[in-house]
Amino acid sequence: MSLLGCVLGGAVGDGLGAPIEFSSIDTIRSQHGPSGVVDLPALEITDDTQMVLFTLEGLLLARNHGIDPLLTVRAAYARWLHTQGGPEVASDGWLMADQRLHSRRAPGHTCITALKHNEKNNSKGCGGVMRAAPVAVWSSDVREVFELAVGTARMTHHHPSGYLSAGALAAIVHALLSGSDLVAAVAVARAELVRWDGHEEQTSLLDKVMGLGPLTPEEIESELGGGWVGEEALAIGLHAALVGANFADAVRIAVNHSGDSDSTGSICGNILGARDGVTVIPADWLSVLELRDVMERLVLSW
Repeated sequence: MSLLGCVLGGAVGDGLGAPIEFSSIDTIRSQHGPSGVVDLPALEITDDTQMVLFTLEGLLLARNHGIDPLLTVRAAYARWLHTQGGPEVASDGWLMADQRLHSRRAPGHTCITALKHNEKNNSKGCGGVMRAAPVAVWSSDVREVFELAVGTARMTHHHPSGYLSAGALAAIVHALLSGSDLVAAVAVARAELVRWDGHEEQTSLLDKVMGLGPLTPEEIESELGGGWVGEEALAIGLHAALVGANFADAVRIAVNHSGDSDSTGSICGNILGARDGVTVIPADWLSVLELRDVMERLVLSW
């Protein structure tokens, strides 16, 4: 039960999946062997982890100054946008000053355009759920956590599956941090999910995941999709967390498929890191994880 495990675990999954994000499973196997990616000499984060960090910074500022967290998280996303070439903004917080975070790591088009133009869309892309895990620590009330995660995701994604997937992940992580097992945590999230209009797509896939055994990469795609949209990304990350023999095995399952490997790896890592803590993450992976120092500093500030 660990926020640090959640953040580091997600970053490790992100880094393992990043090089193969846009590759088919056939290409992955041809380049990395029949088991796909099992290890890398360095784990470089993507926009997924960048936005997780800015989400957590926004929550920290809200807590420390007694401000509406939706306001501070929105401002934090404006700072992230600046690191990706966006307009100048006020330098609240300290993340924006770290030049390592100014690297462009294939930032999501929807996140960029929504933050830049503040226009409503109908996107259910996974850019909302992939950054939602830190919201779990905002409150002891799971309903408040779910609603806040939905609010943060709605800043960029306006289809119910784009923002309700974020609420569901935050609720799962919240329950795990409170000591629940994973099956019970999913039940808690589902109970919150069904209260919302437009939940059916996410609820249906969540229920499907809970009834599945281990899947091949091809079966992941046919049963759960590619993970490019919110409900699929959560489903794949959760599936891997449920069937993996251990943290490393689960994250490898989460990234080795023909889809959005960094986001699904990140979600799987968030879940298992939250439940089991930092010690289950292979030390060899942590030793080559980019920006580990930043993650530890942020979490220790909570």
